[in-house]
Amino acid sequence: MADAQIILAYGRDTGIVAIGHGERYKAAHQALAAAGFHRGDDWVYHLPNADEGASRATVADLVRHATVHGAEVTASSRRFIGDTARDIARLLPGQWEARIELYSHPVWQQDLVPWLWDSGELARAVQNERVPYAATLTDTAETTLLLVERPGHQLGYLVGAFAPEPFEEGYGDPHAPRSIALSPFAGRAAWGIADRFLPVYERAVHARRIATVAEALDRIRAEQNVWAAAVASDRYSTAPPLGDTALGEAAETFLNRAWAEFLAIAQHAPVLLDRCRPAATNWPGDARVLTELADALTDAEGLDRDASLTRTERDARLRAVLGTWLTHSEPFLRQARAATPPRQHAVPAAALPHQALPRGQHAPRR
Repeated sequence: MADAQIILAYGRDTGIVAIGHGERYKAAHQALAAAGFHRGDDWVYHLPNADEGASRATVADLVRHATVHGAEVTASSRRFIGDTARDIARLLPGQWEARIELYSHPVWQQDLVPWLWDSGELARAVQNERVPYAATLTDTAETTLLLVERPGHQLGYLVGAFAPEPFEEGYGDPHAPRSIALSPFAGRAAWGIADRFLPVYERAVHARRIATVAEALDRIRAEQNVWAAAVASDRYSTAPPLGDTALGEAAETFLNRAWAEFLAIAQHAPVLLDRCRPAATNWPGDARVLTELADALTDAEGLDRDASLTRTERDARLRAVLGTWLTHSEPFLRQARAATPPRQHAVPAAALPHQALPRGQHAPRR
């Protein structure tokens, strides 16, 4: 494969579009500019509106300029991915925005790897196959999906997710959902995302929230055990006995560390509590406990903002909040695991094509 590539595709509203990529992608861009292609704000090159004859002549001229610049020109077997992404976005439930992503230099696509929250084909493709461009789909809840052309196939796409913002990186996370293959038809692709992928994605987010809260509770409990052992023995390991000042400092250290861990609980637990339905489980009596946990979260909200609290008052309230959550962690976790995220709305049936994919010759993918 040449280290300067130009891919031509057809855009519904823009006519012929071109994307330059490769280690010498700048040479591809130079060839496109010399042939009369104009670069858009998204760095996709467009052929100015012209009749069919003029377009053919410009493309032929592009091939000559590409040869001079050491670039290879290929024609995609698919329509422009920007059109596909926008069509899918319009059909998905809710409000979604489609954007084009270009990875002109091969190393750029590796920047995606830490942030892809995927345990399937998409993650493997990004790591092992050339992906010169893609599209993102983002909704108002800031769920961001990555849409790429499926490597090794003349038609069809892969879709997966980026890690939700509260979780930062997603690489290697055991809760990551699995990407899916999509039809080349926008209606069926949107149905695949809404009916197959998004429910799995939401369950994965739910599971990761539970794991995040459970891990934070475990770390707080470990810190508390260390502190409790120090109070009981009035010494750390073989160190000299602790005086009142040292014990006070150790208590403050424990509370500060516990509070830092509790912030993750405060971030994720409210969503989980809202989804809990104890009456529908084998533990309906947990409803009272869940109310106590929710009240503790409310009490914790103002601890950092209430300037009227003395340190002693703040520490006492924080101890009470931590005590409530540590005491009732088991019923909370079992109720959260029994809960399910809300079901996504379906894509309208009218959006699905009824005809089969038409037969025809497609340009080979090179």
